[in-house]
Amino acid sequence: GDSSDHIACLHISVVFAPLNSQLCICLCNQGFMLCTLRLRQTLCLCLTHTHTPFLTCFNSYLPVCVSGATGSGSSLIHVVRKDEDIYSPILRKLFNESHHIFVGLQTIREDLPSKNKKPQFVSISKSYRSVIRACMEELQQVSILLAIELIWNLCEVLFIDAVPAGSLLLHLLDWVRLHKADVDEKAREVLQSESPVEHHGYWDVVVSYVLQGRLEEARQMLAKQAAQQYADKNMYKLMDNLLSKMPPGSIHTLTEFDVKWRHWHEEVDRCLQDKSFASNVHLELICKILVGDEDTLLEHKELLSTWYHFLVTRLLFAHPTIKPTELHYYAQSCMAMFLDSRSAPETLDSILLAAFDFDIHQVIKDCSIALNNWWFVAHLTDLLDHCKLLQSHNLHFGSNLREFLLLEYASGLFNHHSLWQLAVDYFDHCPEFGRVYLELHIERVPLDTERKALKVLRICEQRQMPEQVRSICKIMAKRALRNNRLGSALSWSIRAKDAAFATLISERFLQDYCTRGTFSDLDLIDNLGPAMLLSDRLTFLVKYHEFHKLYGEKCFTEAAKLLLSLITAKIAPRSFWMTLLTDALPLLEQKEVSQTHPHLSLGLYDLTVICVFWSFQEEDIELTKVELLRLALARNLAKAIVKEGTVDA
Repeated sequence: GDSSDHIACLHISVVFAPLNSQLCICLCNQGFMLCTLRLRQTLCLCLTHTHTPFLTCFNSYLPVCVSGATGSGSSLIHVVRKDEDIYSPILRKLFNESHHIFVGLQTIREDLPSKNKKPQFVSISKSYRSVIRACMEELQQVSILLAIELIWNLCEVLFIDAVPAGSLLLHLLDWVRLHKADVDEKAREVLQSESPVEHHGYWDVVVSYVLQGRLEEARQMLAKQAAQQYADKNMYKLMDNLLSKMPPGSIHTLTEFDVKWRHWHEEVDRCLQDKSFASNVHLELICKILVGDEDTLLEHKELLSTWYHFLVTRLLFAHPTIKPTELHYYAQSCMAMFLDSRSAPETLDSILLAAFDFDIHQVIKDCSIALNNWWFVAHLTDLLDHCKLLQSHNLHFGSNLREFLLLEYASGLFNHHSLWQLAVDYFDHCPEFGRVYLELHIERVPLDTERKALKVLRICEQRQMPEQVRSICKIMAKRALRNNRLGSALSWSIRAKDAAFATLISERFLQDYCTRGTFSDLDLIDNLGPAMLLSDRLTFLVKYHEFHKLYGEKCFTEAAKLLLSLITAKIAPRSFWMTLLTDALPLLEQKEVSQTHPHLSLGLYDLTVICVFWSFQEEDIELTKVELLRLALARNLAKAIVKEGTVDA
């Protein structure tokens, strides 16, 4: 900039940035821009000559902190959320319904002959369009969906169904009629009036029917007028005859149709040259339309409303046997004739023109730029790819166009609290990068509830993603532990196979037992099975609980064996030794134990000696309590020695 421009002092702190991101500084005469780019994720920081920095963040999950200081003025942050449509209730219905169609499309066998797969592809395309139309009925702002359905329908005719010359025009007529439905509304209004033929919209309806090639409906409307116009009865009869003779293209071969159409066209032109309808301006207008007079058609732009309607009407009455390869020439000329030369074509016009030129990739490119979400281009490209129409187009960074668009669409779904489950199936059907994207996104799903965590966990387990399984289980285990839900925490740590955390939770169980005298979550502890071998402390917890069960059931001998094994295995925490000794004393007073298992006293005595030594090291252990335990154990030890000596003798 000029030397008088004030350059701001800028401090940038990036908390988290994507891997392999590029940092760009763009200079312009309004200031400079700092960007990090990764596919469509963009962070832009602009400084203008107004000395007011502003941040535009095109990213839904990359947190970036930017602070600016300009000396004067204030900082502005503009957050632009991508894929905003996922938060619309009606469009969520579109996403949910189309998901089932997408999954069904992936099940079509690749080895089937093309002639067998084509009807299935056309049926799937119509299913997509029916979902769009169902959403249009519920959504008040239907302009975007109307455009989407219009483009999809044309792509279905030209690319998926790929109808030949002759049938092509019939399909294009259906395309126009479907998207020009206001004629039927006007017709109902006219017919419901007291005198339809005197209604101000009567002739507009008749002409609109003719422009759409709906000649049978036009004849029915004209019959009402003919019934009241006795003086022009023959004229109406002649027009009815011309309308009825127009050959339909569906019942003849292309050559036969061309011959019959030319004869019919000559007859209509002859009537026009003979001025057979000169006395009736309305019938003469219809006759001019039938011969395909371009000036007459352009005079009724308000009834045609769009250049592509004008295109189909012009082809119907002037070039009905048009070949697909000729469409682009007529489309360009019709758009140039119909639109104001001073105004540039709109985006929709450019997309339709590219479709008429059979430029699939340009259609996808323009739609990607124009539409505010990836739904349309992702599903249409997927269908076209299955039709083997995109095989020649691969992207330089390793993924084909289909996979790239599906990845972008699914990534947007993952930002929604419920639609993320749909995205999993889209990633599953992206063979090259789908799993990598799924692994990255699944870790960002907020685990708000245990039910949601189980859903995420099941997805990861089904797809053999051990790292993500462990991560989820650890998160849930720590959350449960913070909430003092020890049973749930232990269950999650076992699923994570986290021995260290299982040890920590086991010690919490033992601490609670020492405090309250009872165990919590007994059902879980009783049914751990082989999972208790995850850590020594967990094994001790299970076996110690089993000892208490045996003692409660008065199985003193078995309880004594188990307690001795716990002591000799040395897996009990040192802080729990006193508790074990206290639990052993009542057993030693049991006659059946002292007589049948004198070695229990020997083991307990050894443990007591260790406790006595330890008591001198630890201030929190009462030495007097240890001494009392030692004396009690010594007495039982003497009895055991006498008993053992008697048996040996």
